[in-house]
Amino acid sequence: MSGQVRIPTSRGVFDAITAGPEDGRPVLLLHGFPQTGLVWERQIAALADRGFRVAAPDQRGYSPGARPEDPADYAMEALVADVVAITGELGWPVFDLVGHDWGGAVAWWTADAHPDRLRTLTVVSTPHPGALASTLRTDPDQRARSRYMTEWRDPATERRMLADGARELRALYGDAVPADRVEEYVRHLSPPGALTGALNWYRGGRPGHAIGTTGVPTLYVWGTEDTAFGPAAAEETGSRVEGPYRFERLPGVSHWVPEEVPGVLNRLLLEHLRAHPGD
Repeated sequence: MSGQVRIPTSRGVFDAITAGPEDGRPVLLLHGFPQTGLVWERQIAALADRGFRVAAPDQRGYSPGARPEDPADYAMEALVADVVAITGELGWPVFDLVGHDWGGAVAWWTADAHPDRLRTLTVVSTPHPGALASTLRTDPDQRARSRYMTEWRDPATERRMLADGARELRALYGDAVPADRVEEYVRHLSPPGALTGALNWYRGGRPGHAIGTTGVPTLYVWGTEDTAFGPAAAEETGSRVEGPYRFERLPGVSHWVPEEVPGVLNRLLLEHLRAHPGD
C-alpha cells in the first residue's frame, strides 16, 4: 500500500502518506503545527527512492478519524501512544523516527518512553524538551519566543486565525513555505473542528513527569532564524543526549526547514540513517 492511505488503529483512523518498498527499512515522519504529513513530501520521495519504507501520518486532531474534542485527549502520553499504535498497525517493531515542530516534541518523548523501538531519532527545529524547559526558566529570549504557546490556548484563537480569509494563519508560514502548500494547509484546517483539533495540542497539558536523557542515535537540525526556538535551547540539547549525537545549525534558515531547504535536510537525514544501520 502506497500513496494516500488510512491507518486504522485502536486510537482512531489516521490519514497518511506512504511510499517505498514494503520490505524497506521503516521510517515514520511526524509533522507539526499548522501542517500535515504533506510537509514531508520531498523527504518521502528521497527516502523511498533509496529503498526506505516511509509513512507520514496526519496526527491526532489533523486526521478527521482521530479528532477527539476534549483537550485532555491531546496530552503527550496520548500522542506517544498514537505513534505506538500506528507503527504497530504497520507491523514495525523497530523504526527510524523523524519529527518537526510538535512532531519533534512527540519524537523526543517517544525516544524517552520506547528507546528499544527506535533505530535512530531525527528532530528538526524542536529542542530536547528538557533543554526547552531549562531555558524557559533561565533565558528571557526563549520565554518571549514561547509566549504564543500560552496565548493559543485561548478558545478565541481559532476564530481569529481563520478570520479575513485565514489571514493570521497564513502569516505563520512567512515566505519559507510555498504558496500552493500554504493553500493546502489552510484548506485542511478550515473545516469545522479541524483547527481546534490542531490547537488542542497546546491545551492538552504538560507531561506528568520529567523527560530523561536520550540514548538513541540522534540528529538535531536547527535553523538560526527559527522564531519559535532560540539558540540557548538548541545549544543545550546536546547535553540531553547520551547516545551518538549530531547537531546541524543551518545559517539563515527559518523554522520551516523541511520545505525551505529540503535538499539540505534530505542529505543530513540520509547521512544519519546510513551512519546507524542497526541490525
